[in-house]
Amino acid sequence: MLTENPIAMTNPALAPSPVQRLLSLDVLRGITIAFMIMVNNNGGSGSWGFMNHAEWNGLTPTDLVFPTFVFVVGASVVFAFEARLARGATRAQLAWHTLRRAAILFLLGVVVNGFPFFELAHLRIYGVLQRIAVAYLVVGLLYLWDRRASTKVAALVVALVGYWILLRWVPVPGAGMPGRDFPFMDKSLNLVSWLDRLLMPHHLYLEWPGPGVLDPHNLRDPEGLLSDLPAIGTALLGLLTGLWLRARKTVPAKALGLAAATLACLGSGYLWSIWFPLNKNLWTSSYVLVAAGYALLVLTLAYWVVEQWGWGKGRRGKAFVYPWLVLGSNAIVAYMFSELVPSGLSNIRFTAGGKKTDLLSWISAHTFIHIPNPGCAAFAFSVFTLAYCFIPVWILYRK
Repeated sequence: MLTENPIAMTNPALAPSPVQRLLSLDVLRGITIAFMIMVNNNGGSGSWGFMNHAEWNGLTPTDLVFPTFVFVVGASVVFAFEARLARGATRAQLAWHTLRRAAILFLLGVVVNGFPFFELAHLRIYGVLQRIAVAYLVVGLLYLWDRRASTKVAALVVALVGYWILLRWVPVPGAGMPGRDFPFMDKSLNLVSWLDRLLMPHHLYLEWPGPGVLDPHNLRDPEGLLSDLPAIGTALLGLLTGLWLRARKTVPAKALGLAAATLACLGSGYLWSIWFPLNKNLWTSSYVLVAAGYALLVLTLAYWVVEQWGWGKGRRGKAFVYPWLVLGSNAIVAYMFSELVPSGLSNIRFTAGGKKTDLLSWISAHTFIHIPNPGCAAFAFSVFTLAYCFIPVWILYRK
């Protein structure tokens, strides 16, 4: 005989959240991947300022895109893993699945870096998908080992405070103590860049001080090895959010909790930035908190609109929610298209009008370059890129 859930009988609103996709999380993922595609293909030097990363310290809307995606990955772990456990999967099976999926993501990132020629001698190993793979692997295995929120909070504190201690108080070999022998968070003289140059001197994102001149001390990578530590913190904040969204709370209570977390992350992050500046390249601990705060802000709005107002769950608001659901349901596919297609087009070279060009430049020269305002022309190129990346994920979504 089946027994009713006593919580659901007394107050259905406080019943455990069903194991299913959270549409508002898909909406946030879709919004994030859309802007990631656009800022990664921002149309060049004429693009508006907010479509570009901060040069070093500081923050632009573009700097919020990547950490928001890592945040969503952490939140998604809770829902994906609970769904599989509910269907009878064991923790060992899920651990193997997590390891395999992380390895595939990492390899896809290497493909993106090397496409189309794959020059192995200087193939960049780090990258966007590689960082997502590392964060997903660590957070996923940690969640399988212990599903309590307290252990995730402890790991978050260790990751963020530990990273600050490493960058601020550990001497850089051959350079000295940060803040004493050289400026704290110098572009080249920091522990993150030093470690990357030590481990992979020929496989990093290159900084060129001038034409034909390569300064080995100026090599660094915006997704370096040591900065994976605070990136894991970003995923942990997402995972904690996922735990909250599956708690036995009403929708208004959950939305209020998300709003409170937004204020807490933004307040603490901006306060910490006084001593540990916001920096996307080094993925500083203050940046982790501020970026998570803005991700939570968008999620709070999406959660209220979708879960409370019911947008996207029927006819109401479907036109607004639908494109983000399409992109969010197959985000990695969209990202791969956005990286591989422009790279492929730019390597189709030919002569037109007596000048050597490539297919991507030729398309721009016959379309977007005729838009008088450079910012609008660059933005139109970004929208064009997003549009053709939408097609394959739309097909997958319909199937």
